[in-house]
Amino acid sequence: MKLKIGYLYPDLMNIYADRGNVECLRRRCEWRGIAVDVRAITVGVTFAPDELDIILLGGGQDRQQRAASEDLQAATGDSVRGAVEAGAVLLGICGGYQLLGSAYIDADGTELIGLGLLDLETRHPGFVAARCIGNIAVDWEGGILVGFENHGGRTYPGPTAAPLGRVLAGGGNNAEDGTEGSVLDRVFGTYLHGSLLPKNPHFADHLLGLAVERREAGYELEPLDDAAEWAAHRAALALLGIRQGE
Repeated sequence: MKLKIGYLYPDLMNIYADRGNVECLRRRCEWRGIAVDVRAITVGVTFAPDELDIILLGGGQDRQQRAASEDLQAATGDSVRGAVEAGAVLLGICGGYQLLGSAYIDADGTELIGLGLLDLETRHPGFVAARCIGNIAVDWEGGILVGFENHGGRTYPGPTAAPLGRVLAGGGNNAEDGTEGSVLDRVFGTYLHGSLLPKNPHFADHLLGLAVERREAGYELEPLDDAAEWAAHRAALALLGIRQGE
């Protein structure tokens, strides 16, 4: 089996170690004997709907996010939508998460148009408002996700949006409703930097499981020795005063 991973805008959207998510998925594939090919998708680059199995979009500053938004309104955005319709897994982090929704209105009122893949809108309340910043823990499918958030924008899910999880500690989507992230089928958005996947091996394998199932029905991922990964996970929880086993 071979998986193809697309890394959207590595030159624009890569802060707080988001590139580590790409490396994590690559290594977890290689350790299992699954061939993997990582392709950088920069401004103006297009791809066929069935070309990529997983697409990752990281976070960026407002200027870089604006450039990504503009490009996603052209052929690159059509390629991403086509890939999702064909069954690709898509993960957006922070600024990338915001661009999965309908729009992000920044602090000066400029509207950045998103892909519209998730039912949500993000608004920046202005620089007088406190940022959502610090370590964060989220209840997800009976387990916990850990990470680091740093965002001024407040994301408000619409009526058809399902949260990725519930906030145990931190701000989450908007520091108001206790939700964090959003998910629809194989599209996932979250504010968790860190990078997210290396210290959340259960979530990394959830994404990989969806990708391999698309290529070969019934394929099961071999278990890995994740002692180091779970140690990092527990250390992040300890910073928040939360204790949990694997």
